[in-house]
Amino acid sequence: MSKGQGRWVAGINAVASAIEHDIEHVREVLVEAGTRNARLQALQREAEDRGVPVRRVNQQALDGVAGSVRHQGVVARYEAARTWDEGDLEGLVEGASGRALLLVLDGVQDPHNLGACLRSAAAAGATAVVIPKDRSAPVNATVRKTSSGAADRIPVVRVTNLARTLKAVQALGVWVYGLAGESGGSLYGLDLTGNVALVLGGEGEGLRRLTREHCDQVVGIPMPGEMESLNVSVASGVALFEAVRQRG
Repeated sequence: MSKGQGRWVAGINAVASAIEHDIEHVREVLVEAGTRNARLQALQREAEDRGVPVRRVNQQALDGVAGSVRHQGVVARYEAARTWDEGDLEGLVEGASGRALLLVLDGVQDPHNLGACLRSAAAAGATAVVIPKDRSAPVNATVRKTSSGAADRIPVVRVTNLARTLKAVQALGVWVYGLAGESGGSLYGLDLTGNVALVLGGEGEGLRRLTREHCDQVVGIPMPGEMESLNVSVASGVALFEAVRQRG
């Protein structure tokens, strides 16, 4: 969400993460005046101790900048982070020295799901998350809050043509593996220790045909229970941390 220069991040976890991990981009913090919430008071002291201006404002002012996002009594004005596009992927892959781990999301349109995927990707130490410019939720305030700040700590690469991007990363030595619930192969049979891209489809539709055709292999996550599929954010976490497990 943007208002004036930069943008606003809302909620205790999102603001705390921005202060902890990316303090140089936090321009000011707005805290609800007269709050007795211990977490808000601690967050206010942390911001002031680290040199970030803090303003105490009424709830209506917070509602105005937070919009539809539940702000929990605190928002921060955040300088726009770097944007990434397909031209950056070569450098990101090469910088990973043969251990690139890309999470590719083919049309995840729920901002809560996208935020949760970004959080898992950051926790797994992924190199980048790749999303299409169309047919994807934008990286907005809801995504940032759900990701607990991960949206501003991991490169989120927005690409015009996802199939073309997959072909380009394959040319860089990246193995591209799609995940689909109906696949007969197993995620656990893959070697995920080298340059790898894990491709997951969006809610409902899953992997689109053209995306699937550009994968080196399509596998599934074995599920002995009665459910046929997992939520995309859960599936992303399972796949990413299988790579983490294999990489030791």
